[in-house]
Amino acid sequence: MNIINKKPISSLGYGFIAKEFIPKGKNEYHLRTIQNRSGIKYRQLTAAEIKILERNANSSDDWNKVLVAAAFDPNLVKNCSFYGLVRIGNMEPYFVEFNNLRVPVGLYNSTIISCDIGNNVAIDNVAFMSHYITGDDVILVNINELAATDHSKFGNGVLKDGEKETVRIWMEICNENGGRSVLPFNGMQPGDAWLWSKYRADEKLLEKFKTFTDKRFDTQRGYYGKIGDRTVIKNCKIVKDTWIGSDAYLKGANKIKNITINSSPNAKSQVGEGCELVNGIIGFGCRIFYGVKAVRFVMGDNSQLKYGARLINSYLGDNSTISCCEVLNSLIFPGHEQHHNNSFLCAATVLGQSNMAAGATIGSNHNSRAADGELLAGRGFWPGLCVSLKHNSKFASFTIIAKGDFPAELNIPVPFSLINNDVSNDKLVVMPGYWFLYNMYALARNAGKYNSRDKRIDKSLIIEYDFLAPDSVNEIMDSLQLFKTLIASAWAKKNHQILNEKELQKKGEALLATKKEETEALEILADNFENTKRKVQLVKVPEAYLAFKKMIIYYGVSQLLVYIEEKNITNWQKLLKSLPAKPIRTEWKNVGGQQIPAPAINALIKKIKSGNFNNWDDVHTFYNKQSATYHTDKFRHAYASLLEVLKITPGRFTKKLFFQLIEEAITTKEWICSGIYTSRAKDYSNPFRNMLYETEQEMEKVIGKLRENSFILAQQQELNSFTQKAEQIIAKLK
Repeated sequence: MNIINKKPISSLGYGFIAKEFIPKGKNEYHLRTIQNRSGIKYRQLTAAEIKILERNANSSDDWNKVLVAAAFDPNLVKNCSFYGLVRIGNMEPYFVEFNNLRVPVGLYNSTIISCDIGNNVAIDNVAFMSHYITGDDVILVNINELAATDHSKFGNGVLKDGEKETVRIWMEICNENGGRSVLPFNGMQPGDAWLWSKYRADEKLLEKFKTFTDKRFDTQRGYYGKIGDRTVIKNCKIVKDTWIGSDAYLKGANKIKNITINSSPNAKSQVGEGCELVNGIIGFGCRIFYGVKAVRFVMGDNSQLKYGARLINSYLGDNSTISCCEVLNSLIFPGHEQHHNNSFLCAATVLGQSNMAAGATIGSNHNSRAADGELLAGRGFWPGLCVSLKHNSKFASFTIIAKGDFPAELNIPVPFSLINNDVSNDKLVVMPGYWFLYNMYALARNAGKYNSRDKRIDKSLIIEYDFLAPDSVNEIMDSLQLFKTLIASAWAKKNHQILNEKELQKKGEALLATKKEETEALEILADNFENTKRKVQLVKVPEAYLAFKKMIIYYGVSQLLVYIEEKNITNWQKLLKSLPAKPIRTEWKNVGGQQIPAPAINALIKKIKSGNFNNWDDVHTFYNKQSATYHTDKFRHAYASLLEVLKITPGRFTKKLFFQLIEEAITTKEWICSGIYTSRAKDYSNPFRNMLYETEQEMEKVIGKLRENSFILAQQQELNSFTQKAEQIIAKLK
């Protein structure tokens, strides 16, 4: 049965902290005093003020416990009950207005227990308000329960004095079995979640992360809930154990419990109708609307949950949107889009710039006897309509998956690929370089789109949105070697020859350098791409090989041009002296959307384990330092990649060669712009699109004029600028 405790009415509002948890020499208000930074000087009520309050149907267990500011007007308090120590700021005869909600300043029709209320606050019909501190100009209207408990943790995965480890809230990301669980905390970066979930075999590192989190928060009981200046809460049922920043807007929520809502004048967060949020951290500038259910979660800055979305045991990175669908046990880096009611994402690590189409089911099919499968997808992951994937699966950067029910686990190491389940021929078909060959418009547009959507106030951490970056370029470089092996293996099979690995590489390079006709007849098959015995066929390999090499050269040259411009290098000798003497193409990691060289990550882990780094702030400082050197590190990687693909040493990097490469880069940039135009132009010439319009004029009114496409025009302008800068640098270095 329910246990209903009965205590004297005189104790209501007192004893918030049990005596055994109050430090020696302190009282139950010691933390409240620290939390209230309003600077308001309080005084006792006058006898006349008490008389007015009682005449207005107000009551208190002890009017001596109701303290007020100098400009307090008792006429603005009506039909309220006060219990415990209540402190009230200035109240002046105004009404306040926000989004057509107009209410008078003052306290009306509410029960208020042991709270501090800021200046010119409007509170009306708050049935139960307990142990909260509000800022100034706050509006609270029609709330059933607004309360904080003595063990409030505001969504952070920590314990308070006297609590057992079993009550700690873990966030079970990446895997449904909890094997990659992390402790959420306010200020948690996606890189923190990735490090913690990734290096599971290192017990010392994991213990350090737990210690860092515990050290970040006071274990004392007795912290009050807080509501920042100018925050508006209306028509909500339950707001409990919640810490809310300034300028937030909560309307019509069903339940908000154990939550931190970060909000500021420049990055206002909102929670809307029908939402139920439990055990979570919400970043600055977030929007959560219309029936959202979120439990054990972290949302990065400027992210959105909408239209019945469910986010459970998941980290959602900055600048992301999820609506109408379900996401469970996932770690999602910045720039994720998922908008469809029947799409499902479970037990996945998605490295950002991703887009889930309608009907995509990522993770519902487990292939073991337990729910312990996982999926890892690089940047630009794009499963198409009604795609169904099995765990475990792994995808390189910018993988697009054609509509289909994929029967087995996949491991796709080649970036920029189109994956197709060819049911009629019972084979998996992989088209490397698809984005470069056939959909340049979408690829280039996405980079700009994610940049424009990056509304973070603090952009000290550089999130990489360019499709050519160290992570994707390293995958391209590995793919070039793979192409050589696969095409040579196909040739050897056809010609009944046996070649060792060195011979395969040599033969493959020769074949890829020949005319297209000589390789068209080869059936290029790959092993270990799919966990079946059926064929896995790679198509358009020679075209992809040339496109990949072209892109690496473009990447290297463009980074060199940026470097020359930024360093104001005015002659060839100065450039040569500044270039790395022994360039090495190192491994890189995508750490929460931020690209970091693998050696730096290894050094970070060593510093954490050795005690040189003692808290999460030290880790975040490391991220910031890596961002500060990112452009230089990226340039070094690009230069090393350029020399490697050209198969030359730094000593053979001559002025003549560099000028030739600049001209080649200009040609590649023209090819990119041409591909952008051509891939979009198909939409205007496709008869199945045109059939809906009786005239060309009607089509242009509906979808716009191709010649006026703002993105295409911007790309053409970018080409002109690139060409002009390249020619200026050539002239400067001659």
